Amino acid sequence: MSIGEMLAATVPMARTLNLEFLETSPERAVVSLPDQGEYHNHVGGPHAGAMFTLGESASGAIVLAAFGEQLSRAVPLAVSAEISYKKLAMGAVTATATLGRPAAEVVAQLDAGERPEFPVTIAIQRADGAVTGEMTVVWTLRPNG
Repeated sequence: MSIGEMLAATVPMARTLNLEFLETSPERAVVSLPDQGEYHNHVGGPHAGAMFTLGESASGAIVLAAFGEQLSRAVPLAVSAEISYKKLAMGAVTATATLGRPAAEVVAQLDAGERPEFPVTIAIQRADGAVTGEMTVVWTLRPNG
């Protein structure tokens, strides 16, 4: 099962919004929110809450890709999130997530018995390439036990 399939199967909001996981690797995750009228706002574009979920889902996909081998000893949890809406989003939008710290650094902290925190940055774009939103989600790997 791919990371996108796993998230769609285990995260109800990802299924509800019909998110499409286009690319998932430890370096980057790309997730698309199709244009769906039932999730539009008052100006006819994707609702801010749907775009937040899109960005958070992209951040979760890259966290699983980068740290999936650590799941037997730690649980990834979102600690905080911040989003800025830059331009009007219309039609389908795509979120591209990147890790803000090298994965090896984060794993080294976990190996040292610490609870690492790391940012994931996300750019949300319309089909014409314009960035409509920017988001940062800070994640942690909480050691089991």
